Amino acid sequence: MSDQVTPPLRIAFMGSPDIAVGVLDALIAAGHEIACVYSQPPRPSGRGKKLRPTPVHAFAEEKGLEVRTPKSLKKVPEQEAFSALKLDAAVVVAYGLILPQAILDAPRLGCLNMHASILPRWRGAAPIQRAIMAGDSETGVDAMMMEAGLDTGPVIASARTPITEDDTAGSLHDRLAELAAELAPRALAGLADGSLTPSAQTEEGMTYAAKLGPDDQRVDWTKPARQVDCQIRGLSPFPGAWCQWTPPGEEASIRLKLLMSRRSGRETSAPAGMVLDDNLLIACGDGGAVRILRLQKPGGKPMDADQFLRGQAIAPDTVLD
Repeated sequence: MSDQVTPPLRIAFMGSPDIAVGVLDALIAAGHEIACVYSQPPRPSGRGKKLRPTPVHAFAEEKGLEVRTPKSLKKVPEQEAFSALKLDAAVVVAYGLILPQAILDAPRLGCLNMHASILPRWRGAAPIQRAIMAGDSETGVDAMMMEAGLDTGPVIASARTPITEDDTAGSLHDRLAELAAELAPRALAGLADGSLTPSAQTEEGMTYAAKLGPDDQRVDWTKPARQVDCQIRGLSPFPGAWCQWTPPGEEASIRLKLLMSRRSGRETSAPAGMVLDDNLLIACGDGGAVRILRLQKPGGKPMDADQFLRGQAIAPDTVLD
């Protein structure tokens, strides 16, 4: 099956963040007619709080495409405007708005969602981070036909990738973005010519990728080393896992943002959170340890641990909280 569709499909693209840009570019390259791009409204950003468009919005404007940024699709005028596009299909990638049934029903072939997990595992808002935090060995991208439930629709095609001990949410995001860009044209072509048939999800193995919050971020050193390592990598580079450290001679502690780690084979009876050597090996609750490889002080830049320690040593027997 070719990724090219003859004749090209008339589609709307609905997406907002970086992970969606490559998919839109791939659909343009495949020769589809992009009738309109939908994205989240521009939001204040930076010191001047200037309105900044989403990455998809900015890319679409560079390509000369019409962009719509409604705050909601629940009102009838927005639904009528969408229906008036006379679409063959809509492709959705991390758009960020709920699609009402009237929107889902408008395109001739339906709405195809590119979801960054192997469904039914990690339905929901933060599948990339949650997969690493849970210690999963594999993830991927599913092309799913959308329905009213949250990521419950039948899957038409998948692409998989291993999760390694070197992966962070950032590196995995970039790899999944490439997979999604490769998969979307192929899934759309298969949907159009009938060579790919949607397969219903089972509920067995279903997990929910809840939106990340403050409770996810603070490191609990009493947890097993594997869990601590997965938390640090799964939240890097954003929002970041953190712990507290009190520099020598200071009364107030500061927050250290931990951006990369690796489990050590060393076993220890030291208290959880204690620094075990001169290179940020930290004791965990199961007798294991995690080495911090990259971190950041408040107001500072992310640094590799050796660079950080040249400016400020964190001595053995220090206890991080």
